[in-house]
Amino acid sequence: MATEKLWGGRFDSSTDAAVEAFSASEHFDRRLAQYDIAGSKAHACMLHACGVINDADCQAIIDGLETILGEISEDRFQWHAALEDVHMNIEARLTELIGEPGKKLHTARSRNDQVATDLRLFVRDAIDQLCTDVTGLQESLLILAEREAATVMPGLTHMQAAQPVTCGHHLLAWNAMLERDWQRLGDCRGRVNISPLGSAALAGTGFPIDRQMSAQALGFDSVSTNSLDAVSDRDFVIEFCAAAALLQVHLSRMAEEMVLWASESCRFVDLGDAFCTGSSIMPQKKNPDVAELVRGKSGRAIGNLVSLLVLMKGQPLAYNRDNQEDKEPLFDSVDTAHACLKVLGAMVPNMIFDRERLREAAQRGHTTATDLADYLVRRGMAFRDAHEVVGKAVRFAETQQLQLPALSLEQLRDICAHIDNDVFDVLTLEGSISSRDHTGGTAPGQVHKAVAAARQALAAH
Repeated sequence: MATEKLWGGRFDSSTDAAVEAFSASEHFDRRLAQYDIAGSKAHACMLHACGVINDADCQAIIDGLETILGEISEDRFQWHAALEDVHMNIEARLTELIGEPGKKLHTARSRNDQVATDLRLFVRDAIDQLCTDVTGLQESLLILAEREAATVMPGLTHMQAAQPVTCGHHLLAWNAMLERDWQRLGDCRGRVNISPLGSAALAGTGFPIDRQMSAQALGFDSVSTNSLDAVSDRDFVIEFCAAAALLQVHLSRMAEEMVLWASESCRFVDLGDAFCTGSSIMPQKKNPDVAELVRGKSGRAIGNLVSLLVLMKGQPLAYNRDNQEDKEPLFDSVDTAHACLKVLGAMVPNMIFDRERLREAAQRGHTTATDLADYLVRRGMAFRDAHEVVGKAVRFAETQQLQLPALSLEQLRDICAHIDNDVFDVLTLEGSISSRDHTGGTAPGQVHKAVAAARQALAAH
C-alpha cells in the first residue's frame, strides 16, 4: 500500500518521524473501521444518485470497500502509522485496490464530517449495547428482589440502623437507579442519531448532494442543520460519557453495598465462590474482588468525562486536531461499562442472602422507634412530643442493655401513659414492615407489585 500523505501536495518536505508518530491515531481509531466503511458506502451511493460519480466508479468503490471490510474482519489488513488514521488507511487501500475510482470517494466530504459520522455511528451502537446490558442486570435483580420480597433487613441512614426494610425493597432501589440509566442512554441516543455527513470541512460543499439520502442509508433520524457545528460538535460524546459515568457511580454504590454485606462484620450475603478470590498469604480469605473492581472502575468513567470536558472547553469553531483525543476516553467508557454490567449481571443471580442474620441485624439499633412515635401520634400526641417520648424510651432501654421492643408494657407506660397493650403490634419488625403498605413502600405486597411493574417497564425496553 502506498503510504504517501493523501494531503501531501502542499508540502515540499516529508513529515518529521517524531511528528508522524506523535500525531498518528490509527492504532486506536481503527476501531471505527466498520463505521467508516459504512459511511463511505452510503456517501458513494449518494454521489452516484446525484450524478457526481458514474455507475462503474460507484460499483468499484462499493466492491473495494467490501474487500477491505473482509480484510479487516479477518485481521489481514495492513495498517500504516504514516497514513495517520483509519480514514486515510482505508482510502489508500481502496485506491490501491481499484485505482482511479478510489480517488473519487472523498468528493464532497472531509475527514471532519467523516469522523463525526463514524463517531455517531459508534456511539449509537454503544448505547444499544449498554441498554441491553442494563436490561440484563435489571432482569437478574428483579428475580432476586422477588425471592427476597419478605426478607427483613436493617435499612440504614448515615450507616446507622434506621428502620427495618425488606431486602426485596432494597434491591428494587438498585433497579430504580438502573432504570434511570437506561432512560438517560435512550435520551442521549436521540441527540446522537443525527447525520453530519455532507457538512464537509466546515462550510458544506458546492457539489449537488442529497444529505437525507445518506442519512437514511445509515439509519440516522435527521441531518445536522449547521455545518460549522456539525463537524466540531462533540456534545454527543460528552453526554454519552456523562451517562456512562453516572451509570458507573450507580454500579459503584451497588458494589460498595455488596462489599459491606459480604464483610465478616455483616455476613449478610454470600457472593459465590466464582465471583470472589483468595489471598496469597491468608488461606481463610474470600475477598469480594469483583465488587471492589466495579467500585474502582467508576473512577475511570468519571475521569473520562472530565477529560472530554476539558478537551472541548477552549476550542474555537470549527474542527481542531485536539479532537483526536476524544476517542480513547470514549472507547474506555464504553468498554468499562460493558464489562461491569456483564460481570454484575452474572454475579447477582448467585447472591445468597442469610435471612436469619439479616433479621438479627434488623432487631438491633431500636429500628422500630419511629413506629412507636407514629403509634403515639395516632393516639393524639403531637409528633414532636412523641419524638421526645420515644427518645427517652430508647435512652432507658440502653441503660437496661435492651432493645426497645424488649421493654415491658409497665416500663413503657412509666415513660408515657398513652401506651397500651397494642403497642407491641407496631414494635415488631413485621408490624413495622407491613404498615408501609403503599406505593413505593417496603411491605412485601408492595415489593411484589413493584417487581411486576418493573417487569412491564423492561418489556417496553
